[in-house]
Amino acid sequence: MFDIDWVGLALPFAYLMVLGGALMTFSTIYRKRKAAESANLAPWFGPNLQRNVYLSLLHMDPEDGNQKSPRVPDSVLKAALLRRAVEDIDRLIQIKSAKQACSSLLLRGSANALAPNWGPTIFQSAHEIAANTRLRASLGEIEAQKAAEKAWWEKRRGQIQSEFMKELDESEKSSTRDGASEDDAVLVDTPSKGKKGKK
Repeated sequence: MFDIDWVGLALPFAYLMVLGGALMTFSTIYRKRKAAESANLAPWFGPNLQRNVYLSLLHMDPEDGNQKSPRVPDSVLKAALLRRAVEDIDRLIQIKSAKQACSSLLLRGSANALAPNWGPTIFQSAHEIAANTRLRASLGEIEAQKAAEKAWWEKRRGQIQSEFMKELDESEKSSTRDGASEDDAVLVDTPSKGKKGKK
């Protein structure tokens, strides 16, 4: 019934196989290059020192020979966790400013393990501390510029004062000159109306 020409169909199938193989090869090489480029990129943030301090304090065990070494106080753990949260807030703000689409940081329960119901408020406290730190940094910059600005304004005020004094001196000199010319003025009598009529 149907005679299939296998030799005639072999050429299109071979073409499709070569085309598919070339596309797969290109795709794998391209993906490998992109992966190598992204692996060579510098990390977004440096090492998280606050996290390392908190975790080392949290997992600090007494030494084998010395079982009576003091335990890390909760206040130190809370302070370390709060500093870690401040660092996380700073990093989160940097991410939000760099990338608009960012999900919020999830709490893993470390704060609630230290103090009940502290989890919801730790990031609020950390955010306030981070804002306070930024405010202090900006105030420090303003204080650093204060001396230079004050010196400039003192110099400017001295210039304005000297210009004003020069203007006052010039106006006094011109007023004394004007006064002398008024004293030296000659009075002239004008003939009265009655004398005109007698002519």
